[in-house]
Amino acid sequence: MKKVILALAIGTLAASHPGLAETSIAPTVSPITETPAYLKQDKPAETPSATPLPDGLPRESKEQRDARMAWWRDARFGMFIHWGVYARLGGIYDGKEIPSLGEQIMGRGEIPVAKYKELAKEFNPTKYNPEDWVLMAKKAGMKYIVITAKHVDGFALWPTATNDWDVESTAYKKDLLKPLAEACKKHGIKLGFYYAQTVDWSNGGACNNWDPAGADDIPNYMKNIAIPQIKELANNYGDAPAILWWDVPVAMNLDYAKQILDVLSVRPNLIQNNRLYKMHGHMGVIDMAALEEIKGNPLYGDTETPEQYIPPTGLGDRDFEVCMTMNDTWGYKSFDHNWKSSKTLIHQLIDIASKGGNYLLNVGPTGEGLFPEPIVERLDVIGKWMSVNSESIYGTTSSPFAKLVWGRCTTKKHADSTTLFLHVFDWPKDAQLLVPGLANKVKSASLLADGKKLKFKKSPEGVEIALPEKALDADATVIKLEIVGEPKVAKVFIKPSADGSIELPVGLVDFPTPSKGGSPRFQESETGTEIGFWDNPEAAVAWEFTGAKPSEYEVLAEVSGLKDAKVFVEIGDQKLAAPLANTKNYANYKIQNLGKIRIAGAGDQRISVKPDSTDWTAFNLRKLTLKPATAP
Repeated sequence: MKKVILALAIGTLAASHPGLAETSIAPTVSPITETPAYLKQDKPAETPSATPLPDGLPRESKEQRDARMAWWRDARFGMFIHWGVYARLGGIYDGKEIPSLGEQIMGRGEIPVAKYKELAKEFNPTKYNPEDWVLMAKKAGMKYIVITAKHVDGFALWPTATNDWDVESTAYKKDLLKPLAEACKKHGIKLGFYYAQTVDWSNGGACNNWDPAGADDIPNYMKNIAIPQIKELANNYGDAPAILWWDVPVAMNLDYAKQILDVLSVRPNLIQNNRLYKMHGHMGVIDMAALEEIKGNPLYGDTETPEQYIPPTGLGDRDFEVCMTMNDTWGYKSFDHNWKSSKTLIHQLIDIASKGGNYLLNVGPTGEGLFPEPIVERLDVIGKWMSVNSESIYGTTSSPFAKLVWGRCTTKKHADSTTLFLHVFDWPKDAQLLVPGLANKVKSASLLADGKKLKFKKSPEGVEIALPEKALDADATVIKLEIVGEPKVAKVFIKPSADGSIELPVGLVDFPTPSKGGSPRFQESETGTEIGFWDNPEAAVAWEFTGAKPSEYEVLAEVSGLKDAKVFVEIGDQKLAAPLANTKNYANYKIQNLGKIRIAGAGDQRISVKPDSTDWTAFNLRKLTLKPATAP
């Protein structure tokens, strides 16, 4: 069949299409896209613009890397712990609620170093029981823990020999990391350390722009604080750390990075994230084109770190770990009660695993050393789900299906067969589950929870499975589908509605790799899922559809934006240019008619979307519809 290419440039896109659209599991907290002042360096960063060749640094073969990463890829689920003296403040300073992330209260509140250290003396987590923490993580199904050994306030959770700004300066006095490392080892949980390597508001590191007592002296700081502390963490905690989680590499340069990697050579199996040397994008936002450039370069670690969002189509063969909060902060804030539901957290775990990534779910303990009760409740619910369904998470790989309207799929490959774990979020009203486009011979289908066998049959659309009348689990019921060989899946195309119009749903969108920069991504609003954060004028989105009747079609876009912009619509040799009028507010959507295009044939067609880079300001788009210009 003849293929026709249709291209449309629009700010941000979403559309509903009952029966087709995959539900997005988007976070309620948006990723940070602008750096706060207290994470900026007044001086130019020393980082060179070009990616250096790491001469003298060890390289490894694919086989060596796969062996080193094996446990991490199998784990799929870990706990992030943000804890320090800021937890004692709970987001409140001088009697005022400080509107920042809990762990960044020193910077947002512009608390002088001397004052902050006085407040730290009152940090006394007498209810801290690391074994309780480890057991809660283990019961929830988590395989590893990463704790903030030192965050950007510069406070060390262990008694460091480098200075006195550590746990021994508090009322508590005792090492907070050692008993946690011992509990992790006892219960078979891997332990990693978060370490802010250059931003340090108290010790002469980068970004204290409000108090001369914390003014930066980067060479001295790296020589006498950071690198010696990293050496302590690498050598003093037995099996830990299995992971080093770097952050905000302001003022890093090649020499500092190589010194750090040299210190870490004592741990050849260590896993590191991508934030040691410099980040491609902000706060872990992914630049897909850059991933090819840095592949295998030890300066860029092992894992990408999308923060507070889930890459809509995964990251190809690059390992990634989504870090996510349960509410709106990493460090404890006494007045932040905007908790995600347990159902949302379970769906996020499944969604990330279905894209081939790990889920690092954050907890922010109180200044007393306790997990807030909403965290305990959610970990318990997740643990109950995992106790039944963990087989569908651990050791799985990404879904062979681009999109599924009823949920997600994870995969386990065997010598001559494959297990597909079908996570059903939306139970079909007719109790018939269509696995679209699956061409393989099916060996068996069963409910993962109780092993009950299910009837199935092949159809022109794929494989149909007869389900029980009601779901076994209201959050996600898992079907275990055994097939012969590796999955073979035909493309599923959007088809016209009864009136001939073509709705392009957010759940069936593709994100082609842009020539540079990152892709737009899903976001949640009160009215549903959208594609947002379309700041990169080189980024595109795409859909495929079939069966459109030859005709002229009006292109209708439901959009919102702060400034006017321009878009293009291309199909075949046609090119339609259209303005987008601002709506004054991103929450204020309006339907705008972009003009007419002609679809000449009814065959398979691909729609791609890209901004006009000469005049682009990000728009949100809730829905895109191709409507026949004349009645069919």
